Amino acid sequence: MIPELSNPSVCMRDPQRVQEILQSMQKAGSNTLQVISDFDMTLTRFAYNGKRCPTCHNILDNSKLISNDCKEQLKELLNTYYPIEIDSTRSVEEKLPLMVEWWTKAHELLVQEKIKKDMLEVAVRESEAMLREGYQLFFNHLYEHSIPLLIFSAGIGDILEEVIRQAGVFHSNVKVFSNYMDFDETGLLKAFKGELIHIYNKREGALLNTGHFQELRTRPNVLLMGDSLGDLNMADGVQDMENILKIGYLNDKVEERKQSYLDSYDIVLVEDETLEVPNAVLLYLTGNK
Repeated sequence: MIPELSNPSVCMRDPQRVQEILQSMQKAGSNTLQVISDFDMTLTRFAYNGKRCPTCHNILDNSKLISNDCKEQLKELLNTYYPIEIDSTRSVEEKLPLMVEWWTKAHELLVQEKIKKDMLEVAVRESEAMLREGYQLFFNHLYEHSIPLLIFSAGIGDILEEVIRQAGVFHSNVKVFSNYMDFDETGLLKAFKGELIHIYNKREGALLNTGHFQELRTRPNVLLMGDSLGDLNMADGVQDMENILKIGYLNDKVEERKQSYLDSYDIVLVEDETLEVPNAVLLYLTGNK
């Protein structure tokens, strides 16, 4: 049906079920479709030429906007908390307060750095951030077919938007739910706005924005894309859902995590740096194949 589903990077627990969901969604038509996606390591590359690519937070951490002292402290936080985030022996309940602690401390450090709003553009331009191969088709095709793309991110919204703006694909159908910086009238970072969105409460993030989901009531078919098990809750705010197809990027620690991804996502993409499969799915769902 979709030749790309035979790509070597593709793993599916139940290919038959995937076919059924795809057929049902195609039949309903693209005007019933919405795409809900994570950003870092889902729409952006995990690595390029063997080197890790930066997340929204990394772009800032690695930039000239931040003192070496702050960089050291952020690195210490990463070394402390990242192993907890990916520890498959700990429950989400156990990780949750520790993740909140991590992001809160990181944001407090950033606020002390007197970051100027107009410097973010430079930080992104000088960074090695890269959207996945095939991103032009992905963003442009959704825009041309008026399909809403909701991006949920535990990263930094201002930087995320700058990445897609500089790539020339920040179209009007894109909505971003993330952590936004709050600048004072002179353009200095003074705080982060609103509730912290982190890897495990994207669900609440989803529910807080149910007003936004209201206008999507006529779009009960969801293509969900993520790279962590926490991303699976991003569609929880969608009411009267009919079909959901979940595509998961398994970027690293493949052997130990593969089974849990296969149990949770319909299509698992193993060490795949492209949007080839999501694009093929979109083309099929919009009747281009």
